[in-house]
Amino acid sequence: MAALGPLGRIARFGSSICRNHRLIYNRSPQRRGIASCIDPSHGLTDEQKEFQKVAFDFATNEMAPHMAEWDQKEMFPVETMRKAAELGFGGIYVQPDVGGSGLSRLDTSVIFEALSTGCVSTTAYISIHNMCAWMIDTFGNAEQREKFCPILCSMEKFASYCLTEPGSGSDAASLLTTAQLKGDHYILNGSKAFISGGGDTDIYVVMCRTGGKGPKGISCLVVEKETPGLSFGKKEKKVGWNSQPTRAVIFEDCAVPVANRLGAEGQGFGIAMRGLNGGRINIASCSLGAAHACVQLARDHLLVRKQFGETLSNNQFLQFKLAEMATRLVASRLLVREAATALQENRSDAVSLCSMAKLFVTDECFDICNQALQMHGGYGYLKDYAVQQFVRDIRVHQILEVQNAADEC
Repeated sequence: MAALGPLGRIARFGSSICRNHRLIYNRSPQRRGIASCIDPSHGLTDEQKEFQKVAFDFATNEMAPHMAEWDQKEMFPVETMRKAAELGFGGIYVQPDVGGSGLSRLDTSVIFEALSTGCVSTTAYISIHNMCAWMIDTFGNAEQREKFCPILCSMEKFASYCLTEPGSGSDAASLLTTAQLKGDHYILNGSKAFISGGGDTDIYVVMCRTGGKGPKGISCLVVEKETPGLSFGKKEKKVGWNSQPTRAVIFEDCAVPVANRLGAEGQGFGIAMRGLNGGRINIASCSLGAAHACVQLARDHLLVRKQFGETLSNNQFLQFKLAEMATRLVASRLLVREAATALQENRSDAVSLCSMAKLFVTDECFDICNQALQMHGGYGYLKDYAVQQFVRDIRVHQILEVQNAADEC
């Protein structure tokens, strides 16, 4: 698969993919205006438009029809995600020599935005999995890359990122999970909280303390699920993100080979922060997809819902509201793409832009989705209508990857 290359994998599905996707193309004269204004393909290269079409098509055909069921039944859609991996979405910015697609951060943002129109929760997990695979690809040695990256890029195995603890969220440098060196193994003790995929995934990228206090005492270990001493807490009941399980990850005298350490001792905090820079763009991109879908859902509802003898689309106040939503969506997209480009180019402003994008875009996109629900009136509060799930799924984006109140500090 690696030899074929990302565009080869994508192109085989045909250049006509997703021509009828309603979130981009709508030939009705009434609806063409706003669809054109918020078209997420604006400014992209032909190649980027091609794999964007593939991602939208996958979201429409493989994710959106099951989004509500995955949410209600709390199903982790393993087989659907493996289908996404066949398109190259299991290791989007992992290098091709170990099975990745080798795409850029901007390309990745475009893909995650498109996939999120079909299911935010599932796409958000895929983005976390991608971050873990990238960390191993970037900071692992040749043996580690060959061992872990191919099975992650194919999604034969799934990964979780373990940084947050019960007593340390945004203050990641204060983490308490310890890893004591004994011979050729580290003995881990401690616990991680709110871990996406926890208990259902196979590979855990764990930040732990091998040295003294502060960030310089933190190292990064890859822990495999079958390792003795690794266990999991109860499956959490959440407001949203229900297509991915969330559990505590617990280490009790868990022996991990030294060979599974990424980088040198003391480099873990830097690895974690570099991972989170991309993670912030990824989660902001998932927010864009939700907001894009909700603008379309609101528009469609206004066109058919009648009050006082005419459709709500003729109400000037609601027209203004919809225009504001579209404006905030496009502004958010521009900021995310600028941050993604800065990170790819390793610019000096990249870290700041990633934080700005996560802060601004997750807030703006939640407001867009919430306003879309409001426009639906009582119908928006029913689970038969997708808008409420977008609102529930996107809310946590303002909390994770360093909560927004902390990003403002």
